[in-house]
Amino acid sequence: MLATKKISSFILPAILVAMAFVNNSCHVHYGFKDVSIPPDISTVKVNFIENQAPYKNPQLSPQLTDKLRQKIVSQTRLKQTNGDNADWDISGAITDYSFSTAGIANQRTTTNRINVSVHLVLNNQKDGKTKEYNITRNFDFPSTQSLQQAESALLSDMIRGLADDIFNQIFSDW
Repeated sequence: MLATKKISSFILPAILVAMAFVNNSCHVHYGFKDVSIPPDISTVKVNFIENQAPYKNPQLSPQLTDKLRQKIVSQTRLKQTNGDNADWDISGAITDYSFSTAGIANQRTTTNRINVSVHLVLNNQKDGKTKEYNITRNFDFPSTQSLQQAESALLSDMIRGLADDIFNQIFSDW
C-alpha cells in the first residue's frame, strides 16, 4: 500500500510536467502585425465589387462590398468617401464562382465545394502606384444539400471570409 502511494505521488507530478513540456513545445504562435497604412493616407473609396463570374450569386457582390466597407471603417483610421478625391481607390470583381466535388467515398460524392475568387485593384492616388490582389476561398458543403441550400447556409461565412482575406491582403504587412 505504501509503495503504491509512493509511486502514484511520483507519477502524477511527472505526467503533469511532461504534459506542460509537450504543450509548450508543440504550441505554435501565429501573430499578425498591426494594420499598415502610410501616414499620408486618410481616405478610402471602396467601389462596388462587380460580379463577373459566369455563375452569379446575386447576394454575394453587394454584401461583400458592404462588409469590406464596414471592416475598413471600423478597423482602420481611414474615412470612407464616395468622391473621386480618395487617397486610396479600391475596386474589384468576383472572377470565379464555381462548384466542384471535394470528397468521394464508395464511388459516391460526399462533399461538394463552392470556389470563389476575387480580383482586387488598389490605386494609391497619392503616389500613382497600383497594387493588384487575387483572393480565392473554398467553401465545402455536404452533397446531401442542394446548391441553393448550401449557398444560403454558407453566404455569411463566404462574406466574412472573403472580406477578412481582402482586408488582410491590403492592410497587413505579413
